Order: sequence, then structure tokens, then C-alpha cells
Amino acid sequence: MNDTNAANDTNGTGAGRASPPEERHTVERLVPVWLAETERHDPAAAREAGAGWERGSLSAHAAQDLATWVTARVTDTGFNEDEGPRVDGPARITPADKDAVHRWLARQGHRI
Repeated sequence: MNDTNAANDTNGTGAGRASPPEERHTVERLVPVWLAETERHDPAAAREAGAGWERGSLSAHAAQDLATWVTARVTDTGFNEDEGPRVDGPARITPADKDAVHRWLARQGHRI
């Protein structure tokens, strides 16, 4: 999605509220990772979500999938080796990143 659309994302909801740049940056960093993983498991859903992302309007289903994915993929858990498992993945995702994605989705009018 280009910067022109960034402040005008409505996802069909009429929300259209601009997101703080740091939230937007986090979303732009993580959406390609999410789409690539989705492509491996459900190519049709990935195509639909990718098309929505490019249009600046994720469907409610895609938004919920992104919210669930980012929650499940938090890699920076704050645990050390003795306290719990390390979550490996193609991108480092902190709890703050998860919160930023959730806030961004809410600003786009999605209920998560």
C-alpha cells in the first residue's frame, strides 16, 4: 500500500483515521511476513488478503487473521532460556509490535 493511501485506509468501514507513523511502519514490516506464511497454508486467502492490502482495505476476516497471527508470532517474549521457549520466526515481533498492529487494525475500524 502506498503512502497516499496510508492516511485514508477505510477497509470499507468509513473509519479512515490516520495511524501514527510508527504503527504504520510496524504494520508495513509485518504484513509481508504474514502474507508469505498465509500463502504456504492457504493460497486463496493470501491472494485475497494481499489484494485487500494493496487496495488499502483488509476484509474483516483478513484483519482478524492478521491480529491472531501477530499475537501467536510474538518472538520477543522476555523469557530467557531457563524460563521458556524461544519463538523463532522470519521476523522479530515484540509485544509492542503486536499492540501496534492491533491498534492499527482498530483505527481502520476492525473489531479484534
